Amino acid sequence: MNYSYQIIDELLSHYKSVIGIDFNRYRNHVSRIYSYCKLMDNDTKNDEKYAIAAVFHDIGIWTDQTFDYLNPSIEQAKKYLIATNKQDWIEEITLMINWHHKMSSYRNSDYKTIEIFRKADWIDVSQGVLKFEVKSADIKFLNQQLPSLGFHAFLMKSTLKNLFKNPLNPLPMFKR
Repeated sequence: MNYSYQIIDELLSHYKSVIGIDFNRYRNHVSRIYSYCKLMDNDTKNDEKYAIAAVFHDIGIWTDQTFDYLNPSIEQAKKYLIATNKQDWIEEITLMINWHHKMSSYRNSDYKTIEIFRKADWIDVSQGVLKFEVKSADIKFLNQQLPSLGFHAFLMKSTLKNLFKNPLNPLPMFKR
């Protein structure tokens, strides 16, 4: 399991100043998600899609300074896809980002990437409690190679902060 994170590093480099002190923890989160996707899907034609979706899936937290970040994240991804002449991927990557916090399986699509991406994010957010078809040894290896660096603590702090700001909708990104 020796993946190249070149596209991830290239894309994220444009957001380094916006992400600020959270940059390395977000980079590792993105890279772990990408790696879990690759472990669940060996179709290499999806690699770049997973990388792009991973980079942009939470980016709205920083670009729009909001915990209700799905739409801002999707907009950032769309801008990138248009700028790089990848308009054909807009629907698929939009769905990947939009449904990545769905609490149950995503079954309404011809794109297997949506469900794989959803599982990958849940593996990482749950710190490997949810494994789906990824082996525990692979999760452990990736967590050693790409440590959290406080990303999960950042998520908990952000969730608590949003709970006090929006008590009726503390997790606006979660979908059933």
